[in-house]
Amino acid sequence: MIRIISVKLIVAIFVIFFSTVIKYSLLASENKILIKVNNELITTIDILNEINYLKSINEDINNLENKKIIEIARNSLIKDKIKKIALTPIIKKIEISDDDFKRILISNYSNTGFTKIEEISQHLKEYNINPKLIRNKMTINAIWSQFIYDKYSKNIKIDIDKLRQDIQTNEGQTEYLLSEIVFDLKEKQTINEKFSIIKNAIEENGFANTALIYSISETSTSGGNIGWVSENSINKKILKKIMEINISNFTEPLVIPGGYLILKVNEKRITKKDIKLEDELKKIIEIKTNKQLNQFSNIFLNKIKKDIIINEL
Repeated sequence: MIRIISVKLIVAIFVIFFSTVIKYSLLASENKILIKVNNELITTIDILNEINYLKSINEDINNLENKKIIEIARNSLIKDKIKKIALTPIIKKIEISDDDFKRILISNYSNTGFTKIEEISQHLKEYNINPKLIRNKMTINAIWSQFIYDKYSKNIKIDIDKLRQDIQTNEGQTEYLLSEIVFDLKEKQTINEKFSIIKNAIEENGFANTALIYSISETSTSGGNIGWVSENSINKKILKKIMEINISNFTEPLVIPGGYLILKVNEKRITKKDIKLEDELKKIIEIKTNKQLNQFSNIFLNKIKKDIIINEL
């Protein structure tokens, strides 16, 4: 009986394996145009390359069904194409220097543990990622980030004096290791409907994989990972919600500019007060600035998306 079950299991594994190989081989060999975003094309090769890129950033994506992985890659490419369409009339040359590219690449792969270009290059080879394609992706996103900063930096609101005072008065500072899912609603969709879908997905796939599927934040490719965040850098209303939940739990949807936010508390720690005030202040300002810029980015992206024609071919 045990031998029969083992054979069936082996057969099932081979069927799944070879069906996956065949599916990806077809994607690579046919190279058909799948989507037109205005006049920008997305092909089967583009989808395959994007899948490889996403896997190189976050191996958790392998736990998802192939259909979901393809959908995530598709949505990621559409977002990149929309950014390129918006930037092309404004930016004369969509390019960055070699030094900037290396810095961005290291930053992008920091969560995977790589800190040197040589290590990342080898990592990309293992995933069969074309260096030109990844440079193009990093370039578009880097210039988009600069564009959003130039457009919205005057709208950033940070009370620096209050932050400095909070740092000075805290005897010990609590830090949270956070992950996020930022989402918006489809037409006529209610917050309860969308949150129910996301909760079910978290139960089935885990928080990180659900972030890959549903989050519109730039952190989605890393499973929504934000990293360690000090309580001083968190909005007071949001901090209150975080303090109400236990480690490994997540908040109800919180209203933010451009959508809704779900935060998961992965870990919690208290740091000593022997920190350099100005260094800590600089770090908190950077976190708050990036958070607001990401919100402005989502708002602007959704605005221009309404004028973009997306055709599935």
